[in-house]
Amino acid sequence: MLPLRTRRLLFALPLLLAPLTVRGQDADEAGRHHRPVSVLGDRSLAVAPGARLLLFASADLEQRHPEVTRAVIVLHGRLRDADTYFGTGLAARADAGAAGEGTLVVAPQFLAETDWAAYGLPADVLHWSLEGWQGGEDALGPLPLSSFDALDAVVARLGDRTRFPNLSRIVVAGHSGGGQVAQRYAILSRAGDALARQGVRMSTVVANPSSYAYFTPERPGPTAGCPGYDRWKYGMRDLPRYAAGADPRSLEAAYVVRPVTYLLGGRDTDPDHPALDRSCMAEAQGPFRLARGEFYWEALKARHPGLRQPLYVVPGVGHSGRRMLGSACGLAALFDAPGCGEAAGTDPASGSTTGEARAPASPTGHARTR
Repeated sequence: MLPLRTRRLLFALPLLLAPLTVRGQDADEAGRHHRPVSVLGDRSLAVAPGARLLLFASADLEQRHPEVTRAVIVLHGRLRDADTYFGTGLAARADAGAAGEGTLVVAPQFLAETDWAAYGLPADVLHWSLEGWQGGEDALGPLPLSSFDALDAVVARLGDRTRFPNLSRIVVAGHSGGGQVAQRYAILSRAGDALARQGVRMSTVVANPSSYAYFTPERPGPTAGCPGYDRWKYGMRDLPRYAAGADPRSLEAAYVVRPVTYLLGGRDTDPDHPALDRSCMAEAQGPFRLARGEFYWEALKARHPGLRQPLYVVPGVGHSGRRMLGSACGLAALFDAPGCGEAAGTDPASGSTTGEARAPASPTGHARTR
């Protein structure tokens, strides 16, 4: 855990770090997520009878693909711009070179009611509240299905041996709002456990989210006057319907042994970023994304000294999904590409390190331990 004096300074003087921020081209502008998306997913997948999820995919999910050995599911941020994140996934696959061969890229699209109404979409297209999908809340229509139910359906399709007989790895990766989805999904979902019995390994990449789901009521910042700080999606109180009454202690025990990699931008330090969650629940976790991620990882490490979930800080990168997932440690986590852990003697994709490393913004450099 960071020293108390350091934590106090981070909360008291966040503006000192704000000028260091480099805002990525895909950074949200305040209020943009209230507007309908500009591009709709060009494919869909049935989640349940009468309910389907729109998405982008680099191959037809209805067909047989013996050439696919890995699938990367890229989760969009709060703008619901799945097309942008699909492009990010494809670019990362190309940057990975030989390590990216045989990879199927999928980008689900969690539409909001405003999107559904603006495009006059069919009644069977799933749609959620503006931000409810980030925490796994149930859809507003056509059925009360969680965004995590939708992800389960995508994972189940990829695990279908009649269509993907040679697939052995599934990576769920999210940046910003998508990072929130990825982290909460890794806590509540049991899809990876079922896949493991079929010989398919599932891992998670959490990049630059605004907040995390804590397992205990303790926070690095003040919680007085913030009664909701420990409720889901920030804590373990009032878990969503998808959790099916799970006990928080068992959820924590399962989560900390799962292969999860945390990626943080070294310059994602703007306490006034327009897309940063400024609620008191999120502010209790830290003044900006970099601090919130480091605080969360330190809290997990303090409770679980043998934690094998690496955290990598990508220097020189602010709030940019493309640069985060395209960094050396991003490519390692997504595709097992070399270049992130050699200098530190680690393998970020396998979760074989309990330490923290700093990775270069370029996908060709080396990591070093801090």
